[in-house]
Amino acid sequence: MKKSKLLWTIFATFFKIGLFTFGGGYAMIALLEREFIGKKQWIKNDEFLDMLAIAESTPGPIAINMATYIGYSQAGFLGSFFATLAVCLPSFIIIFAISLFFDKFLALKLVGYAFRGIQACVTFLILQAGLKMLKEMKKGVMEIILFTLTVGCFVAFTLFAVDFSSIFYILIGAVVGLVVYLIFDFKKRKKPMLIEEEPPCAREKLQVEDEKEDEER
Repeated sequence: MKKSKLLWTIFATFFKIGLFTFGGGYAMIALLEREFIGKKQWIKNDEFLDMLAIAESTPGPIAINMATYIGYSQAGFLGSFFATLAVCLPSFIIIFAISLFFDKFLALKLVGYAFRGIQACVTFLILQAGLKMLKEMKKGVMEIILFTLTVGCFVAFTLFAVDFSSIFYILIGAVVGLVVYLIFDFKKRKKPMLIEEEPPCAREKLQVEDEKEDEER
């Protein structure tokens, strides 16, 4: 694909995502997953999860961070520029238009009810994207233990009404991941190294070859 065509595809895709994303950056997750993993297959699911963690842990809105990351991964600096511009442009245009008649816009009851329906839809999209990513995660023993401990910590914080910023939740998840990895790595090192023996068929083959060499001599 030519660079100009790729940049246009990036711009058009993110403009569409920015135009139809309601409810904040998390509502964009389902659309990004559908576009770039399902349709275009630009990134893999594991990379998408890593990108999501990086976008959440860095300053700025998660939607812009994700757009910048994907754009750069596909077309370098220009890709990140056009992706970021495209995802911000629809919001800028719509908010600018609303600000011209803001009071009249808020007075419309139909608008309020419409946004209530949009909020319910956004909640479903976020939940759907989360469940799909959960299904596609690795199902090893370490991953299951890691997931259980991390979710257990978050549930405990919620029950005891401990309110943290999202960055602290990410740091807690990182600490849990490191602890679980170190425990598994320590157990692997404690296991005695087994010396691999040659299979019987290999030993017999070598013995036959040695006998042939002796006969030739």
